[in-house]
Amino acid sequence: MASGCEPHIRVQAEDFALEAEMRRLTAGRRDVGAVVTFTGLCRDEGGRLAALELEHYPGMAEAEITRIAREAAERWRLSGLTVIHRFGKVRPGENIVLVVAASSHRRAALEAADFLMDYLKSRAPFWKKEHPAGEEPGRWVEAKTADEEALGRWTDRKIR
Repeated sequence: MASGCEPHIRVQAEDFALEAEMRRLTAGRRDVGAVVTFTGLCRDEGGRLAALELEHYPGMAEAEITRIAREAAERWRLSGLTVIHRFGKVRPGENIVLVVAASSHRRAALEAADFLMDYLKSRAPFWKKEHPAGEEPGRWVEAKTADEEALGRWTDRKIR
Protein backbone atom coordinates (compact mmCIF):
# COMPACT_ATOMS: atom_id res chain seq x y z
CA MET A 1 0.00 0.00 0.00
CA ALA A 2 1.21 3.50 -0.82
CA SER A 3 0.20 4.78 2.58
CA GLY A 4 0.92 1.70 4.64
CA CYS A 5 -2.32 2.18 6.56
CA GLU A 6 -4.56 -0.79 7.20
CA PRO A 7 -8.19 0.32 6.90
CA HIS A 8 -10.50 -0.22 9.84
CA ILE A 9 -13.83 -1.63 8.60
CA ARG A 10 -17.04 -2.33 10.50
CA VAL A 11 -20.51 -3.39 9.35
CA GLN A 12 -22.90 -3.11 12.26
CA ALA A 13 -26.50 -2.50 13.28
CA GLU A 14 -25.50 -0.06 16.04
CA ASP A 15 -24.98 3.63 15.49
CA PHE A 16 -21.47 5.10 15.53
CA ALA A 17 -19.91 8.19 17.09
CA LEU A 18 -17.99 10.43 14.71
CA GLU A 19 -15.89 12.06 17.44
CA ALA A 20 -14.77 8.71 18.83
CA GLU A 21 -13.78 7.47 15.37
CA MET A 22 -11.80 10.65 14.65
CA ARG A 23 -9.98 10.38 17.99
CA ARG A 24 -9.14 6.72 17.28
CA LEU A 25 -7.36 7.74 14.05
CA THR A 26 -5.51 10.76 15.45
CA ALA A 27 -4.74 9.99 19.11
CA GLY A 28 -1.04 10.36 19.85
CA ARG A 29 -0.15 11.16 16.24
CA ARG A 30 1.70 14.22 15.04
CA ASP A 31 1.86 13.27 11.36
CA VAL A 32 -1.85 13.85 10.66
CA GLY A 33 -2.54 17.20 9.01
CA ALA A 34 -6.07 16.57 7.77
CA VAL A 35 -9.05 14.45 8.73
CA VAL A 36 -11.93 14.29 6.29
CA THR A 37 -15.20 12.75 7.38
CA PHE A 38 -18.30 11.85 5.44
CA THR A 39 -21.45 10.81 7.25
CA GLY A 40 -24.38 9.54 5.21
CA LEU A 41 -27.75 10.10 6.86
CA CYS A 42 -31.19 8.67 6.17
CA ARG A 43 -33.47 11.32 4.58
CA ASP A 44 -37.23 11.41 5.09
CA GLU A 45 -37.80 12.20 1.38
CA GLY A 46 -40.14 15.07 2.12
CA GLY A 47 -41.94 13.22 4.90
CA ARG A 48 -42.89 10.14 2.86
CA LEU A 49 -40.17 7.79 4.24
CA ALA A 50 -40.53 6.17 7.68
CA ALA A 51 -37.36 4.06 7.50
CA LEU A 52 -34.71 2.66 5.20
CA GLU A 53 -33.82 -1.00 5.68
CA LEU A 54 -30.33 -2.16 4.68
CA GLU A 55 -29.55 -5.84 4.19
CA HIS A 56 -26.19 -7.46 3.48
CA TYR A 57 -24.44 -10.82 3.40
CA PRO A 58 -22.33 -10.95 6.57
CA GLY A 59 -18.71 -11.46 5.64
CA MET A 60 -19.19 -10.52 1.98
CA ALA A 61 -19.97 -6.87 2.72
CA GLU A 62 -16.98 -6.54 5.06
CA ALA A 63 -14.68 -8.19 2.49
CA GLU A 64 -15.82 -5.92 -0.34
CA ILE A 65 -15.57 -2.75 1.75
CA THR A 66 -12.09 -3.83 2.88
CA ARG A 67 -11.09 -4.37 -0.76
CA ILE A 68 -12.34 -0.89 -1.73
CA ALA A 69 -10.69 0.73 1.30
CA ARG A 70 -7.35 -0.96 0.57
CA GLU A 71 -7.55 0.37 -2.98
CA ALA A 72 -8.00 3.88 -1.55
CA ALA A 73 -4.99 3.32 0.72
CA GLU A 74 -2.96 2.29 -2.34
CA ARG A 75 -4.01 5.36 -4.33
CA TRP A 76 -3.45 8.01 -1.63
CA ARG A 77 -0.96 8.42 1.21
CA LEU A 78 -3.26 8.03 4.18
CA SER A 79 -2.40 8.02 7.87
CA GLY A 80 -5.59 6.20 8.76
CA LEU A 81 -8.88 5.13 7.26
CA THR A 82 -12.15 4.00 8.84
CA VAL A 83 -15.31 2.88 7.09
CA ILE A 84 -18.43 1.97 9.06
CA HIS A 85 -21.66 0.89 7.34
CA ARG A 86 -24.84 0.11 9.21
CA PHE A 87 -27.46 -2.52 8.40
CA GLY A 88 -31.03 -3.01 9.62
CA LYS A 89 -33.74 -0.37 9.84
CA VAL A 90 -32.49 3.20 9.93
CA ARG A 91 -34.90 6.06 10.60
CA PRO A 92 -34.71 9.53 8.99
CA GLY A 93 -32.02 11.62 10.64
CA GLU A 94 -29.99 8.58 11.74
CA ASN A 95 -26.52 7.68 10.47
CA ILE A 96 -26.05 5.12 7.70
CA VAL A 97 -22.39 5.25 6.72
CA LEU A 98 -19.18 6.87 7.95
CA VAL A 99 -15.88 7.39 6.13
CA VAL A 100 -12.98 8.93 8.04
CA ALA A 101 -9.77 9.52 6.07
CA ALA A 102 -6.66 10.94 7.75
CA SER A 103 -3.56 12.13 5.94
CA SER A 104 -0.63 14.52 6.25
CA HIS A 105 -2.25 16.70 3.59
CA ARG A 106 -5.87 17.59 2.84
CA ARG A 107 -5.99 16.61 -0.85
CA ALA A 108 -5.25 12.93 -0.18
CA ALA A 109 -7.86 12.73 2.59
CA LEU A 110 -10.49 14.59 0.54
CA GLU A 111 -10.02 12.48 -2.57
CA ALA A 112 -9.83 9.18 -0.68
CA ALA A 113 -13.13 9.91 1.10
CA ASP A 114 -14.80 10.94 -2.17
CA PHE A 115 -13.49 7.82 -3.94
CA LEU A 116 -14.71 5.57 -1.15
CA MET A 117 -18.21 7.02 -1.18
CA ASP A 118 -18.51 6.63 -4.96
CA TYR A 119 -17.49 2.97 -4.65
CA LEU A 120 -19.62 2.28 -1.58
CA LYS A 121 -22.71 3.69 -3.33
CA SER A 122 -22.34 1.40 -6.32
CA ARG A 123 -20.20 -1.61 -5.33
CA ALA A 124 -20.79 -2.39 -1.66
CA PRO A 125 -23.18 -5.38 -1.47
CA PHE A 126 -26.11 -3.83 0.35
CA TRP A 127 -29.77 -4.00 -0.58
CA LYS A 128 -32.02 -1.12 0.37
CA LYS A 129 -35.72 -1.22 1.06
CA GLU A 130 -37.75 1.94 1.62
CA HIS A 131 -40.52 1.77 4.21
CA PRO A 132 -42.96 4.59 3.49
CA ALA A 133 -44.86 6.48 6.14
CA GLY A 134 -48.46 5.28 6.23
CA GLU A 135 -49.96 2.01 5.06
CA GLU A 136 -48.11 1.43 1.77
CA PRO A 137 -45.88 -1.64 1.54
CA GLY A 138 -42.11 -1.21 1.37
CA ARG A 139 -40.20 -1.36 -1.92
CA TRP A 140 -36.66 -2.31 -2.86
CA VAL A 141 -34.54 0.53 -4.21
CA GLU A 142 -32.89 0.15 -7.62
CA ALA A 143 -29.27 1.17 -8.23
CA LYS A 144 -28.95 4.71 -9.59
CA THR A 145 -27.31 5.41 -12.94
CA ALA A 146 -25.70 8.56 -11.49
CA ASP A 147 -23.86 6.44 -8.88
CA GLU A 148 -22.45 4.18 -11.59
CA GLU A 149 -21.41 7.19 -13.69
CA ALA A 150 -19.58 8.71 -10.70
CA LEU A 151 -17.16 5.77 -10.73
CA GLY A 152 -15.83 6.75 -14.17
CA ARG A 153 -13.94 9.72 -12.82
CA TRP A 154 -11.65 7.46 -10.75
CA THR A 155 -10.54 5.05 -13.48
CA ASP A 156 -7.62 7.11 -14.82
CA ARG A 157 -6.43 8.76 -11.62
CA LYS A 158 -2.80 8.54 -10.52
CA ILE A 159 -1.62 7.78 -6.99
CA ARG A 160 -1.07 10.90 -4.89
